[in-house]
Amino acid sequence: MCGLAGVARLDGQDLGPEFDALLNDFADLLHHRGPDERELLRSGPVGLAFTRLSLVDPQDGTQPLVSDDGNLVLIANGEVYNHKELAAGLPSDVRLKTGSDCEVLLYLYRQHGLDFLRDVRGMFAIVLWDRARGQLVLARDRFGIKPLYYHRTDERIVLSSEIKGLFADPATPRRFAWDKALALPALAAAPRFSAEQMCTWFEGVESVPAASVLRVDLRDGRTTEHRYWELPTEADESTSAEGFIERYGDLLEASIRDCATADSELGLFLSGGIDSSIVLALARTQVEDIHTFTVLSGGTHANGDAEHASWLSRLWGVHNHQVLFEPDLTPTPEEWRRLVWLTESPMVGPEVYYKHELHRFARQVRPELRGMLLGAASDEFNGGYSDGMSDDWPSFLAGLTGMNRTTHFDRLPGLRHWWGEDESFLSDDALDSLGRTRSADVYASYVLSEYRKIQQYNVWHEDRTAAGSGVEARVPFLDHRIVELTSSIPEHLRPRLLWDKRILRDAVGSRLPQRIAERPKGPFFYGSGTHHAYGMLVRLMNGNGQELVERALAAPGADAYLDAGVIRRRLSDFADGTSDSPSVELLTRIINMGLLAEMVTSAPQLESMNAGTVRSELRVQSDPVADTQQLFEPRRSHDLDGVPVSAKGLLLLSHDSGDWYLANDGQIEFVLEPDSPIVRVLQRIDGTATLATVLSEARVELTAVEEELDTLVDQRLILFVA
Repeated sequence: MCGLAGVARLDGQDLGPEFDALLNDFADLLHHRGPDERELLRSGPVGLAFTRLSLVDPQDGTQPLVSDDGNLVLIANGEVYNHKELAAGLPSDVRLKTGSDCEVLLYLYRQHGLDFLRDVRGMFAIVLWDRARGQLVLARDRFGIKPLYYHRTDERIVLSSEIKGLFADPATPRRFAWDKALALPALAAAPRFSAEQMCTWFEGVESVPAASVLRVDLRDGRTTEHRYWELPTEADESTSAEGFIERYGDLLEASIRDCATADSELGLFLSGGIDSSIVLALARTQVEDIHTFTVLSGGTHANGDAEHASWLSRLWGVHNHQVLFEPDLTPTPEEWRRLVWLTESPMVGPEVYYKHELHRFARQVRPELRGMLLGAASDEFNGGYSDGMSDDWPSFLAGLTGMNRTTHFDRLPGLRHWWGEDESFLSDDALDSLGRTRSADVYASYVLSEYRKIQQYNVWHEDRTAAGSGVEARVPFLDHRIVELTSSIPEHLRPRLLWDKRILRDAVGSRLPQRIAERPKGPFFYGSGTHHAYGMLVRLMNGNGQELVERALAAPGADAYLDAGVIRRRLSDFADGTSDSPSVELLTRIINMGLLAEMVTSAPQLESMNAGTVRSELRVQSDPVADTQQLFEPRRSHDLDGVPVSAKGLLLLSHDSGDWYLANDGQIEFVLEPDSPIVRVLQRIDGTATLATVLSEARVELTAVEEELDTLVDQRLILFVA
């Protein structure tokens, strides 16, 4: 991982020495991305700043890299995994001067022009100066894993790996893009397909598109865009289900082998799920004495992540650091502001916070660690969310069809007039045509939406949370060959291969314990432990006299877009810090927007902001769930004279099967067995009888339902009044 920045004139003029200070400022702002080395170059119309994190060829990989004839100059961030293979295919007269994996890009460009990335495997952002043609070439990998942003005027263009770097240039606007941000469905967690265009959150800031090459003429500013890769749309009808499974396993093994190659120490985030576990299974044979890192929080305690990660690491004899996030842990307002500024996105929540803290811990205990292997971005392309969204493949497709229809209505709201009594009078084909998508394959549309989503959220925050600690995040599941394979699965094989990640489970099942290979997908912090994470957010927003809220409401533009009264009133609804409502996270995103709008006006340096104390490690002797039971799920001393009261909106529903369902605000929270003692207790809670009376009438001992009562109280489905 490295930091890239630069400035170039677009009017045929040279940069003067007055730009040297700007180049130095670029390097200062991106120091965290490349703490090992920095280089500056100013020549003709171009100035470049480069900060380096050394993973490959630490002794001989300095940039900028220059071609043998001096005509091409390159700075690059990322890794070219197949650089040796590509170098072997270069003309015989080419002699590479360094061991850098990126040097080969110079000669691929000289040989193939704008198609030079066609056969490159890896993750990268590239700034290449073609002196002879007077052109600047900007490019990114197929999934946008490595970032690159720019702002341009008629006279010049400025570039940076992170948006904050652009603000070193006085010509870059310093305004949060309220209108664009609020119009993005993903920010409001709306069930829509992802927007086609990336939102950079700031006015005047643009992102180099993923899988694309931009060519900028430095004489007149003319710009052309060349897309070198697209998601496949053709189905492979010649391959059987077994053939797809075998090919998937081979490609994943090759990708993990690529990502686990480095000349410096690599670690791994281990959740105990199938994704990170298979990365560990294959990487541990290649990475000597690998250290793994796991979040131990109320959520991962409840959903089993911490337990499974600990169990697997003991089974295989690898180091596992269980990083403790205590139940009452709350970041300070300053720590949260720094995290939001580091990530440059309002989509900062518990997941981003936990990963950021995990990286900080990893670098503290392993100072030589430079790269982190992740199991991220597996679910998006192999059906990982199908089981959680529906009961079977047909209902999953029906749900996607509904999301697709709603997305069309957003684009052409007039079509809603043809919707009557829960059904549309218009065919889905008509909606596709009028919505100008013309896609008859709703699953393919969904995959394209996921492709866009990972750029806006997943790889964005994975890059920043790692970069903040001088670490490079590596994502084996985002090898384009794997995604091409799953995208080419024909419709008749999708239920077999893409329901509940079957292709992955079958491909790697022999390499993992069955307990891990068949473990159901569990969200990172959502589910039974959500209240722990949401409680943290509520305490954060209420902290220090609601400092973050007041700063956000006072930010430029906030008064025009936000209703301060509603925000304060809504926060007061969560004042006890135990709500499970998704509104907690949405309110946090609103506050994050205001914080970005405030901070961009002064563009603070990360080094001047307090990151707080690095988390500590729990020394687990046997089972992290048992060892932390009292910490995360302490037994309550229930007052038998207290009166249990059902939460507003809580309903106990029966089913013909005999099962009972506990629903809250229309959403089923628990399925209960017909003869479960807690059912008899819930049937007798009327808001007037004491707990002793309820238990007596139900003929149930407190010990028989104590655990269930604890859970219901923790999730505020049952309240007690004196």
